[in-house]
Amino acid sequence: MEELKQCRLQQRNISATVDKLMLCLPVLEMYSKLRDQMKTKRHYPALKTLEHLEHTYLPQVSHYRFCKVMVDNIPKLREEIKDVSMSDLKDFLESIRKHSDKIGETAMKQGKEWGETEDHEGKAQQQRNLDNIVLQQPRIGSKRKSKKDVYTIFDAEIESTSPKSEQDSGILDVEDEEDDEEVPGAQDLVDFSPVYRCLHIYSVLGARETFENYYRKQRRKQARLVLQPPSNMHETLDGYRKYFNQIVGFFVVEDHILHTTQGLVNRAYIDELWEMALSKTIAALRTHSSYCSDPNLVLDLKNLIVLFADTLQVYGFPVNQLFDMLLEIRDQYSETLLKKWAGVFRSILDSDNYSPIPVTSEETYKKVVGQFPFQDIELEKQPFPKKFPFSEFVPKVYNQIKEFIYACLKFSEDLHLSATEVDDMIRKSTNLLLTRTLSNSLQNVIKRKNIGLTELVQIIINTTHLEKSCKYLEEFITNITNVLPETVHTTKLYGTTTFKDARHAAEEEIYTNLNQKIDQFLQLADYDWMTGDLDNKASDYLVDLIAFLRSTFAVFTHLPGKVAQTACMSACKHLATSLMQLLLEAEVRQLTLGALQQFNLDIRECEQFARSGPVPGFQEDTLQLAFIDLRQLLDLFIQWDWSTYLADYGQPNCKYLRVNPVTALTLLEKMKDTSRKNNMFAQFRKNERDKQKLIDTVAKQLRGLISSHHS
Repeated sequence: MEELKQCRLQQRNISATVDKLMLCLPVLEMYSKLRDQMKTKRHYPALKTLEHLEHTYLPQVSHYRFCKVMVDNIPKLREEIKDVSMSDLKDFLESIRKHSDKIGETAMKQGKEWGETEDHEGKAQQQRNLDNIVLQQPRIGSKRKSKKDVYTIFDAEIESTSPKSEQDSGILDVEDEEDDEEVPGAQDLVDFSPVYRCLHIYSVLGARETFENYYRKQRRKQARLVLQPPSNMHETLDGYRKYFNQIVGFFVVEDHILHTTQGLVNRAYIDELWEMALSKTIAALRTHSSYCSDPNLVLDLKNLIVLFADTLQVYGFPVNQLFDMLLEIRDQYSETLLKKWAGVFRSILDSDNYSPIPVTSEETYKKVVGQFPFQDIELEKQPFPKKFPFSEFVPKVYNQIKEFIYACLKFSEDLHLSATEVDDMIRKSTNLLLTRTLSNSLQNVIKRKNIGLTELVQIIINTTHLEKSCKYLEEFITNITNVLPETVHTTKLYGTTTFKDARHAAEEEIYTNLNQKIDQFLQLADYDWMTGDLDNKASDYLVDLIAFLRSTFAVFTHLPGKVAQTACMSACKHLATSLMQLLLEAEVRQLTLGALQQFNLDIRECEQFARSGPVPGFQEDTLQLAFIDLRQLLDLFIQWDWSTYLADYGQPNCKYLRVNPVTALTLLEKMKDTSRKNNMFAQFRKNERDKQKLIDTVAKQLRGLISSHHS
């Protein structure tokens, strides 16, 4: 009985122990599972296991010492999960910072593809499609999850025992992907599950607000870093592209977080970040684009800004300020184009031979006419070889103006401008090209020191033809913008003014150039004012001068009539004025009648030149009138016709109307001095004494005329 009693006691003890162990086993199993989950970094399921352990299993066996150890350890485990989750979040933040440019690049490429195709979807649908391509969704399912779906996923993970479902920490190694040769999408770069997991863990732990504040603070810091452009960004397009990619990547991620989490970020926070980004981006672009002097780079930058704006607009971000800034960059683009074309025009004008274009075949003729709108029925009828009236710079300049217009048009594409605005922009820029750039280039050539009369004549002919071509440039702009020139507020081209101004400048330069040449010949004049002999022929220097003028005016046959006539009249007047100055020069103190007669021969040579009609179009003796002052003065002295001069002075039809008494007195004084400078026997020569008295009498009367005229 004693043994039986003992046996029954043992059995009861065993049974009690088994019961106690049965209560403890689930606790140990759960604790083991918890450790396993912690080890495999399945922190959210571990947190759920911890809750079950704490609230369901441990209270049943709380009086055991090992349970007390577990209970004491639970806060530490919670803190460990919290720390590890935070570490995962930091890794995630580092990952998206590192891969922002890749995410942005993917979004921009996709945005470009959509921009190049006709898209009939709405903006919202575009954004959904773009987002699905660019961003990785949680691993369960391939479609974008709603906020509810995301949380259901993590609840489902609690029961999962497969380590594969939680195998990565959110950071993927892109370099290991060798299968796909295409540019990796963001799904190959960033896994968003850590942020969802961490958010859920912090929510369960009652520290959601801490998590949200930390996330937003860190992302603000990252935003400031992303928005800080590199100092050499303006040097290459890649610098701008990387900058834009990072910004797009940043906001694509934030937009994704906004739509897949419950309040981690909100619209106000996103809008605040975007406002900051927009102001900093625009400031950076203003600064860096101002350094750029290459129009091609400015154009590429504009296309990049448009793509950047269009991509972000698909995500719902307002981008009007970016398009407003593009209008500022347009003005800068126009300036860089003008600088480039200044060099182009300079090169064309410097390399031109300023000779009419010769053509030897129909093919060459058609090629020139194809480059420049020119029609001349008379020229077409002429046999080959023949010449166009203009030189090569005419078709070259005309085509460069068209190239400039094309370059302006390129910038206006995709700016969401109306046809009228594009037309206005092109016309204003083209006017600047004509009135400033081309005008300056032409003026520089005209004012060049070594410019010859032949070149100036050709410039006048060239600018005349370019002026006629302006209406074709108007038509050219109308054809590419489809805005009729009659439209209200349409800017007119100022090409006509530009070419007229250049032509007038060339004409003035011809007159100045001719006068300078005449002065050079006159410097060779070597009159012997004391001579008593007569050569019976004009001076050599004057014969050469007249020959030069004849050959020069022969070239003027291609000029518009008035220009040639004005140049000829200007040259004759300048020659007459210069000869008069030569005669009355203060340094010539004495002169003889013989010297005056020799001078008269030179004036006759000039009059003969004027009568010969060197330039057609003058009426009768119009050109001779340039020398009328000299003619009347010389006739008065050589014929010694003072009685007529003094008697008729002041009459409207007097013979010596053009002789000023002051001029006559100046010349008479020179002859008077000569009369006095005779040898010692001169006083015995009656005729000399009589002449001396006559000169004195005439001089006295001339002084009387002058004083009465002044009084």
